[in-house]
Amino acid sequence: MFAGWIRPHRLLTTLVAVAAGTLACTDATTTGISASRQSAAASRGVPFDVGLASPAWQKTARDLVSAASFSPIQAAHAYPVLGVAQYLAVQEAEAAISGGGRERLESDRGAVAGASVVALSYLFPASAQTLEDMVTAQANAGPGQPHPAFAAGEAIGRAVGAQIVARTIADHFTDPNTAVPPVGPGFWTSSAVPPTPVDGGQLKGVTPWFLTSSDQFKPVAHPPFGSAEFNAALAEIRQLSDNRSLHPEQTQIATFWALARGTPTTAGFWLSVPTDSGWVAQHGMTELETTHLYALMSATVFDAQIGCWDEKLTSWLIRPWRADPAITVVAAVGKPNHPSYPSGHSCLSASAAEVLGAFFPEKTAQLGAMVAEAGMSRMFGGIHYRFDIVAGQTLGRNTAHFTMAADASGTSVLTAH
Repeated sequence: MFAGWIRPHRLLTTLVAVAAGTLACTDATTTGISASRQSAAASRGVPFDVGLASPAWQKTARDLVSAASFSPIQAAHAYPVLGVAQYLAVQEAEAAISGGGRERLESDRGAVAGASVVALSYLFPASAQTLEDMVTAQANAGPGQPHPAFAAGEAIGRAVGAQIVARTIADHFTDPNTAVPPVGPGFWTSSAVPPTPVDGGQLKGVTPWFLTSSDQFKPVAHPPFGSAEFNAALAEIRQLSDNRSLHPEQTQIATFWALARGTPTTAGFWLSVPTDSGWVAQHGMTELETTHLYALMSATVFDAQIGCWDEKLTSWLIRPWRADPAITVVAAVGKPNHPSYPSGHSCLSASAAEVLGAFFPEKTAQLGAMVAEAGMSRMFGGIHYRFDIVAGQTLGRNTAHFTMAADASGTSVLTAH
């Protein structure tokens, strides 16, 4: 369907295998430490060729999101709590704990562990003891007693984690959902039985990580309901629905990209790409660089979600299957309980891919193809018009450009003080 594009599930499966082989044979060459120095250094603490600490905690977060059946909205809110805490903790640990080599390695690991356990214990309190056990295991991973720099980094990480949790508690995400849709032709109505309030009805008032307002990147108005342009877009989805049995690959694409409850969700999928693809390992990224990527991407994705819902809760556009009851929806995708315009999936995917492209510019074309397929998957699934996708991708990219510029300024929420 897309020139030069390998389906994402096939692509990631292949790259994960490649990455596993790469990780098995790196280390001394990437660290530049001689075998004798590695042996001596390993007398206390983990070996110098140990992998990064942050990806394992990120995977734990994705597993917990899946097990807890978080909605995509909940998950997008949760991931930056972890990512931002990790990055700020590593920055503060590197500033506070002098020295490199062993001290740097252990303090970074400790900072990540301390920040992660506090953030994830807040998000998943039932798993708090299991998470604490992970910290203990990491602290005792090397021979002898835990390295002093790990303990120092852990203390810093826990303090930073507590600060981010306090910010999260006050960010209005748990405020009452008071959004009420207008009534009339062309307006969204709940598909839940019995009808329930719109999902994400509180998002307009949630504190963003970077944006100055929820409507900062307001998209152009969608085609008016009943207009020729709207009817043409609706007819396109009807045609895809009517001919779905003739194109099973479209259902496969819709199913792959569904990323609903019980999965890491859209935000979690994109956060898994840089490590599961092997890109982080191939670039030899440090703990500081990797946590920076996680923090910037997860915070950007959540800000894109806020901007997206600002418009959803302004336009309240009817979903395709409501506008034409003959349109069917792919079962794995389901019927989202929020308005159509713009596509939240495309807002999040485009914002995540834009950040990834800044860190891995050689992957820009591949990332663009993934975003395009993710967008088409929602049309194949019967839940979005084409103009929903276009508007969502534009909003996501605009959000990412703003967040990356703010981050580069050195005075953003990701700047340690």
